[in-house]
Amino acid sequence: MTSSSTIWTDTLPAVRGKIVKQAELAPFTWFRVGGPADVLYIPADPEDLSDFLRQLDPSVPVTYIGVGSNLIVRDGGIEGVVIRLAGKAFSDIQIDIENNLIIAGPGALDSAVARAAAKAGLAGLEFYAGIPGTIGGALTMNAGCYGGETKDVLVSAWGYDRTGEIRTFTNEDFGFSYRHSDISPDIVWIQAVFQGTPDDPAAIAERMDAITARRETSQPIREKTGGSTFKNPEGHSAWKLVDEAGWRGKRFGGAKFSELHANFMINADNATAADLEGLGDTVRAEVKQKFGIDLHWEIKRIGRPAQG
Repeated sequence: MTSSSTIWTDTLPAVRGKIVKQAELAPFTWFRVGGPADVLYIPADPEDLSDFLRQLDPSVPVTYIGVGSNLIVRDGGIEGVVIRLAGKAFSDIQIDIENNLIIAGPGALDSAVARAAAKAGLAGLEFYAGIPGTIGGALTMNAGCYGGETKDVLVSAWGYDRTGEIRTFTNEDFGFSYRHSDISPDIVWIQAVFQGTPDDPAAIAERMDAITARRETSQPIREKTGGSTFKNPEGHSAWKLVDEAGWRGKRFGGAKFSELHANFMINADNATAADLEGLGDTVRAEVKQKFGIDLHWEIKRIGRPAQG
């Protein structure tokens, strides 16, 4: 680390949460790969986070992560501060039954939000049962599956900007499109409000069970994976393009695309982040060459490549 980076790590704001320097990030990602964060900060609660952001040197890069289900951290680690929202203070789920609303923190698992809504007899969020991420990530990328998307149910959300100030956004403010929102990545989400529709809890649970069963039989959920690797190009299925390019089950270092679902990469044998990213980029190049179609990453890749 440079002398300048050493200075900022020695003058971090006081917090009630946890700060770890040179913290290994691989255990926090589903792929189990990647180098360390210069600093990992796990806030105690939203107020602790706001105070930290307000006092942190504005030149220090900040990266937010959730459960790491759709993330590759590169082997050289991440510069600056990585903030991980964990614990009840960020994963609470509340139901406003009078107004048919579900209020959830950014660290709440999508599937937990779906279950809470179902238990309360509120339909519309069943698709979240098939997404292995958190609400924070769902807001950032308009997460969806099996015919439903975040844009269909979100009412509003609020979070902190890089200076620790509160910013509130309506559904319209997000500018949602396929796996994308227009909100600045500097916003760290604190709470989201979703609109449900009254329905029989048993009927909702039945639809969720169907989604869960479909996912378990068609996706390699027991492996070290990261969900869908590529977005579906318009008029095409990403898995079919990967398959037709000959990459289903084919190795690239310690990484491969799943035999069960050809759009899911797997850390099959002590893969590095470079193996996974190299596999994805190699397949993208071959699909472009063979079919003239551009595949775009859905998995987020962050950090520095390995040095040397």
